[in-house]
Amino acid sequence: MMPGNAKFRHIEIEKRNNELAEAANTLPINTVEMNDTKIGVITSGIPYQYVKEALPEASVLKLGMVNPLPRKLIEDFASKVEKLYIVEELDPVIEEQVKSWGIQAVGKEIFTVQGEYSANMLRKAILKQALELKDPAEAPGRPPILCPGCPHRSVFYVLNKLKMHAAGDIGCYTLGAVAPLSVIDTTMCMGSSISTLHGMEKAKGKDYIKNWVAVIGDSTFMHTGVNSLMNMVYNNATGTVIIMDNSTTGMTGHQDHAATGKTLQGDPAYAINIQGLCRAIGVKNVYEINAFDLPLLEKTIKEETAKDEVSVIITKTPCVLLDKRKKPLYIAHEDKCKKCGMCMKPGCPAMTRNADGTIHIDDTMCTGCGLCETLCKFGAIELVKEGE
Repeated sequence: MMPGNAKFRHIEIEKRNNELAEAANTLPINTVEMNDTKIGVITSGIPYQYVKEALPEASVLKLGMVNPLPRKLIEDFASKVEKLYIVEELDPVIEEQVKSWGIQAVGKEIFTVQGEYSANMLRKAILKQALELKDPAEAPGRPPILCPGCPHRSVFYVLNKLKMHAAGDIGCYTLGAVAPLSVIDTTMCMGSSISTLHGMEKAKGKDYIKNWVAVIGDSTFMHTGVNSLMNMVYNNATGTVIIMDNSTTGMTGHQDHAATGKTLQGDPAYAINIQGLCRAIGVKNVYEINAFDLPLLEKTIKEETAKDEVSVIITKTPCVLLDKRKKPLYIAHEDKCKKCGMCMKPGCPAMTRNADGTIHIDDTMCTGCGLCETLCKFGAIELVKEGE
């Protein structure tokens, strides 16, 4: 909408908001359940279920539309109850609006602004009940980890070996921040890794980022990363970007994207060539490498981070969950194992230590990526069955 028209449309928007606010007083999605009038509760969404469980006798105004709020309905409800509570999770959006109308209510002074509510929490806060609750069971810690065979693991292993830091992004590869890989130092928001690296270089100079890279997934790069890479080229920046191309959107459900060759509905579509795209926007140094080719990956990272130019390294290896073929089978020979721990450095969950320090491979978890065999210098890990 052109600015000249927008200011007139604003008048219409405010008029429509007033009409909605008036209609909200009679809309059936805003319901009043009058019971015992000693306690009245204004609530909405999931907290309504907690209110009904904890305070079954209370009067309740359940809001199905929270913006704009039905002022007349709320004022009428508040006038009929002795004490009014406003139960909403997180920020006091409804509470602040209601109190601004001069309505007396109890809200965040007895409730938290953090986390989810529960029926027991309401019993404690409103009814002052002393609940005898058992302590929750102490289950073993289960930190999030990359899947066995994940191509991101080998990339982070090399970066860790080279003592590199990484500006991280949102995706499965964010797990490169945790032990034992411990490479990612920053994660801000989706698509920010490249611009973070760019900002570091502009603030601290080219030499500062010689041991830094930006890591970003193929889906995130297509979504919001490519514009930051254009900015690096446009501003004559220095920096190495690693696009971890696993041919899917791994973290949130394996959706296709503009570089996979399929639409979200699975229909064929033009697949944008990420390597060609990077060259088209002016990146001269673009390399596509198998993520499990450790010698080439290490060599390329060393060479490109040393340059005073923008470089892009695309580690193109599909997500292990996309490959439905039968996987290769590896076993560990305990008699050959030197207990050096090299195969354990990438942190694969299929690798465990026996009581005597030798290595065991869980064949129910192993996907046959072969990373452990590559790292073992003593022949203790053997491929015993080829995959399809």
